[in-house]
Amino acid sequence: MVKEILFKGKTLEELKKLDVREFSKFLPSRRKRSLLRQFDKIEKFIQRCKKKIDMKKKIKTHFRNMIITPQMVDWTIMVHNGKEFLPCTITIEMLGHYLGEFAYTRQKVAHSAPGIGATRSSASLSVK
Repeated sequence: MVKEILFKGKTLEELKKLDVREFSKFLPSRRKRSLLRQFDKIEKFIQRCKKKIDMKKKIKTHFRNMIITPQMVDWTIMVHNGKEFLPCTITIEMLGHYLGEFAYTRQKVAHSAPGIGATRSSASLSVK
């Protein structure tokens, strides 16, 4: 038996029936304020994405500060990280978070051996 995942005591089907403004009541104050200020942008984005899903196109966005809503669950959205678009599959655990939290802008630094002329000490090394 699969355990049903709840968000603030509501199932995903119940949340999908809610309007974006009604969903904001389940969020903390900062995210609620952000969601209500961006209400029209989010509605337009959802409508545009539904059309793209019907046409089987990729959904690409630069809109990193958008709150994830229940209508977006199970979508794969390509979020821009400043250099490229990274795929992000939305799950119920991501509800109420920002899209940008799932497309990191900084990579781990992987240092290797110093190159020729990198430091003064490397000048004494033989060039082979």
